Amino acid sequence: MNFAKSYADLREFISALEGNGKLLRIKREINKDTELHPLVRWQFRGLKEEERKAFLFENVTDSKRRKYQGSVLVGGLAASAAVYCLGLKCSSEEVADRWLYAMDHTLEPEIVNHGPVQDEIHKGKDLLSHGGIGEFPIPISTPGFDNGPYITAGHWITKDPETGKRNVGNYRGLIKGPAVSGIMAGTPQDLSAHWEKCRRKGRPLEVAVAVGTVPAVSYTATQKVPPAMDELALAGGLVGEPIPLVKCQTVDLEVPATAEVVLEGIIPTAYLEEEGPFGESMGYVDPRTLSGVFELTCVTHRKDPIWVSIISQVTPSESSKIKAMGMATLILRFLKQRGFSSVLEVSLMEPLVNLRPYVVLRMKKRDDQDPWGAMDALLEYGDRVGKLVIAVDEDINPHDPVAVTWAITHRSQPHKDIKIVGDRPFGATPIGMLVSHPTSRYDNMESSLLIDATRKADFPPLSLPKKEYMERARQLWEELGLPKLEPQEPWHGYLMGLWPDELDGEARLAAAGDYDKVGEKLRGTRVEVGEGETLRSMRQKWGKTHSGRAQ
Repeated sequence: MNFAKSYADLREFISALEGNGKLLRIKREINKDTELHPLVRWQFRGLKEEERKAFLFENVTDSKRRKYQGSVLVGGLAASAAVYCLGLKCSSEEVADRWLYAMDHTLEPEIVNHGPVQDEIHKGKDLLSHGGIGEFPIPISTPGFDNGPYITAGHWITKDPETGKRNVGNYRGLIKGPAVSGIMAGTPQDLSAHWEKCRRKGRPLEVAVAVGTVPAVSYTATQKVPPAMDELALAGGLVGEPIPLVKCQTVDLEVPATAEVVLEGIIPTAYLEEEGPFGESMGYVDPRTLSGVFELTCVTHRKDPIWVSIISQVTPSESSKIKAMGMATLILRFLKQRGFSSVLEVSLMEPLVNLRPYVVLRMKKRDDQDPWGAMDALLEYGDRVGKLVIAVDEDINPHDPVAVTWAITHRSQPHKDIKIVGDRPFGATPIGMLVSHPTSRYDNMESSLLIDATRKADFPPLSLPKKEYMERARQLWEELGLPKLEPQEPWHGYLMGLWPDELDGEARLAAAGDYDKVGEKLRGTRVEVGEGETLRSMRQKWGKTHSGRAQ
């Protein structure tokens, strides 16, 4: 694997974004509580993906007219696939290979004596001298619904109290005061498992929240990887270099040395507290959740720090893009490790759907049981993946909802090609948070729907012109100077097993202009309609003796 030298820090990456035309510097005054996220949100609701950029806000205030030092970066991690690829210094075609390589070639982080993240340190009696958590311009993500600013790009670093294994996860945190925030980590999540172990030992969980790291750390922190895998070592594998870490000031943890901000503290295990509402990636606002509480013990940061915030909520979003770029590859790896080499591609449907529940497997199946085995195996990847799982053939574009729907309607029989798997935990859908509400008619059970939309017989050709004719037509299109084409698969017809030589020959005659020869031949197929015969009965009789021909 060939690697370009990795970014030294987030600031070098921002320079790369700007140099590649992927950064907008916003110098006018912007209110972080009411204007900042809505402004960036418009590019996800009004622009094509290739037009989306990172936003760097350099003049940030709040609704009380307070001015903040430093700046806010939004869309800087995954406003688009192009932004994400810049973060890894690779092409879009190389992303999957990077992830596969990194999973098998993790690089342990390197401990260094000092890093710019500790240029300024506030702890002890000086903990709140600069405002604590309130020193930073943390935006409100969903103005009008969220009840405060949320940490959205905070990478929460903890260690398993029994094994010492480090974990890094990206979780939301409601700011509740200068030294207190919420922490919403679902179950199962590694941080929640660490918290449970600490609770049994009667001690709080130590935690450090890193904000503004090099992109690779953000990309691994937002993915679901095996619990024993250190996301910081995985990030090293993604970029081909160890991630430099420094020891924290007040907790027994290490954090990225070049991060912009680190919040150190504890999560007590003696109590929980309500947290929310927050606009979630499932496309709905999560009204309230009982969650842990983060208590600040130290703040360290660079001079003029850059606060990073992620656009989440309704997809497409930065949150869905940052997960989608790696998650499909990790699921594909998971399935192949379980013997399903027949799975060619995994697609996580994104538009207006949180990408985890809707999964499509493109397969070159070995037999008719193969799709069921692969779909059942997918459900083992995690409770947040696979509420709707669809297996399609290799000719179906799994990223196109129309193509997938076409496969379902024309290649499956609901009475035999649909299976419901019950007793599934609630994943990334709103139903779990609604089951106990007085208005709810949902029961306290989740399930998954599996659909085998693969072919179970030879099919006639796809009814588009053959590839050679479409290619010639495209050449003519371009010679005529017509608008630039963006081909949508499928764009040409192809064979699927049921196409007799006889019909192929007739098509060649037609393309050569010899239609009269076809007509002459078909006159030899004329049959007399018998007394009492109907069109339907004649066709049925014909079908029994001409199996395999067009009907």
